[in-house]
Amino acid sequence: MTTAHLTESVLALPEAERLALAREIIASLSNDEGQKAAINEGVRRMEAIITGQTAGLTESQFRQALE
Repeated sequence: MTTAHLTESVLALPEAERLALAREIIASLSNDEGQKAAINEGVRRMEAIITGQTAGLTESQFRQALE
């Protein structure tokens, strides 16, 4: 199976399954427990934005928060 074929198959999955698969792939990238925890937290936050549980900031809101 080529990467292109695999990508096509993965993108055909429902959103929830793609998120679960993404979490597993990202978690497999590190053996360091601290990094895994940070990666899982980042993925959890992305999932919250993607699913609408958390609203993201607009660029202007982000810039204001930096001031």
